[in-house]
Amino acid sequence: MRKRAPVCYMMILIVLIMGICCSCQSKNKKVERVKDLEFTVVPDQNVPKELLQIINEKKESPFKLKYTSTDNEFLYIVVGYGAQNTGGYSISVDDLYLTTNAIYIDTNLIGPSKNEEITMVSTYPYVVVKLPYQEENVVFR
Repeated sequence: MRKRAPVCYMMILIVLIMGICCSCQSKNKKVERVKDLEFTVVPDQNVPKELLQIINEKKESPFKLKYTSTDNEFLYIVVGYGAQNTGGYSISVDDLYLTTNAIYIDTNLIGPSKNEEITMVSTYPYVVVKLPYQEENVVFR
């Protein structure tokens, strides 16, 4: 019986290592970019009212969503970073592209610069991106 215990531990270790290797491969899987997508960052005053209402309901916590205009003409992609203790934040859209089965978006929250005068009030930074309607799923990076 003592000899079986190390064999069982060895089998468990092998299964765990295989699981880790498989999950790493799927995470590092290259996505083939079909084309970069042109988009517009939409200021608050131009965001559809229904979408603005959804944003206001979700803005306290980080969120990601897609929204289709009522006429199916535009797709809006929204990324919110939740409550921040100060002002001075901005968001960059680092990448937005189409693959064979999805739209990928990569955004980044940029904190206030060291030289900037910072307001000590809670803010809720988010970005609204508008592009022509497409049916694909959106993958947030």
